[in-house]
Amino acid sequence: MHPPRTLRLKFREMSLTDLDDMAALLGDPSVMEFYPAPKGRDEAAAWIEWNVRNYAEHGFGLWAVETHDGEFVGDCGLTWQTVNGTPHLEVGYHVTAAAQGKGFATEAALACRDHARRLGLGPLLVAVIHRDNRPSQRVAEKLGMRRDPSLRHASPIHEVFSMRL
Repeated sequence: MHPPRTLRLKFREMSLTDLDDMAALLGDPSVMEFYPAPKGRDEAAAWIEWNVRNYAEHGFGLWAVETHDGEFVGDCGLTWQTVNGTPHLEVGYHVTAAAQGKGFATEAALACRDHARRLGLGPLLVAVIHRDNRPSQRVAEKLGMRRDPSLRHASPIHEVFSMRL
């Protein structure tokens, strides 16, 4: 089950029919600036398949995000990430280059945070963010998260932001 519509956005489960949009999103060097490298088409297909497995196993994952008119904006949702050696619920988001700077990531992430609260998925929500990715850090802060030095991700170049749900 995905979050309800927001003022401008709607969520839906990804499927392989989204491969062109997801390959463009995950293959865009500007979107993937803080990843080791943009993802190829096969990696985008694996990303979709990972989320389909997450929906089946957990009832959530990263969802495709669109405007109410059906324009693809990116993905956003909830996944389990390992922090301090144990699984923690993470909110994650990627927005197309054309849609960046319009508040879509914040709007989608707020809806996912609230959805996690409705589902009782707490007690903690995290975001694992590259230490130089200031735009994503600002989104996390708008959700009410703060940098949490007591939480560590396996990657030394990532910081963990967290909040109580």
